[in-house]
Amino acid sequence: MQLYNTLDGLTLSGGSAVAMGYFDGIHLGHRNVLGSAVDCARQQGLTAAVFTFSLPGGDRLKGGRILSSDLKHTRMESLGIQAYVEPPFEEIRSLSPEEFVEKVLVGCFHARAVFCGDNFTFGARAAGNVALLEALCEPLGIAVKVVPMAQYGGRTVSSTRIRAALEEGRIEDANAMLGAPYAIDWPVQHGKGIGSSKLGTPTINQNYPAHALQPCLGVYLTRILLDGQWYPAATGLGRRPTVEGEGHSAAVTCETYVPDFSGDVYGQTPVLEFHRYLCPVRKFGSLDELAALIRDAADRSKAYFSGKAHP
Repeated sequence: MQLYNTLDGLTLSGGSAVAMGYFDGIHLGHRNVLGSAVDCARQQGLTAAVFTFSLPGGDRLKGGRILSSDLKHTRMESLGIQAYVEPPFEEIRSLSPEEFVEKVLVGCFHARAVFCGDNFTFGARAAGNVALLEALCEPLGIAVKVVPMAQYGGRTVSSTRIRAALEEGRIEDANAMLGAPYAIDWPVQHGKGIGSSKLGTPTINQNYPAHALQPCLGVYLTRILLDGQWYPAATGLGRRPTVEGEGHSAAVTCETYVPDFSGDVYGQTPVLEFHRYLCPVRKFGSLDELAALIRDAADRSKAYFSGKAHP
């Protein structure tokens, strides 16, 4: 998949089918839009493309990012997207709806068909809606395909609903709406070494950056991709009350125990998938009790991913 961070000099001269939107999380609704564009491109010999934009201030997003940029790119590519176009918002914010169609869809994408949800807006101050998009594209021979919103639990799937599910520990609901497991790929950092030195459960530390959505604190059944192989794991997301005390000033850490792996992964960015919320973080009477919980969670994770029910 080719990545383009500006519209300057961009031309997909062979024609394209373009999926349009912000696509935070790449949830079921997004996947319907993306899949429709990919199917059209394959049928008509076009480039399957995405038009989105980067936000002012870099990674800032209301509610926090659900997926990192790298994970978004990986999932887009796995769905069949060939060209991912993400200019800065400042580059397109002043374009009128008419200029957007002429300069972006025609001039850059040579679009033959465009795909979006029924709530799609475009142009300066979001002046354009789907009806205007259809009116502007029809005389240019560009087909506009409005893809129905995806549903889950009798309600429309949205990034807002997914954020709420993650923040409430409803990881199964979040994963169902995402169409794939919620995951992170933050760099592995050095911790305090307590897992190795005092608990006998060395952990991989991938602490959340400020711009990212932080799920509900607790213990999760996870799996992690290390050296090209998936390993069952147990992840604790919290302030480590047993080690740090029960004050709320301690920083939140994300620590993953991988019982069947040993090796140096500092500085790497392994993908960590969250599959099940196990229990809240709580203070134990001793480090031995904490170590027992970590090992039990790891055993449950191994049973979960082997398809066996844990007693």
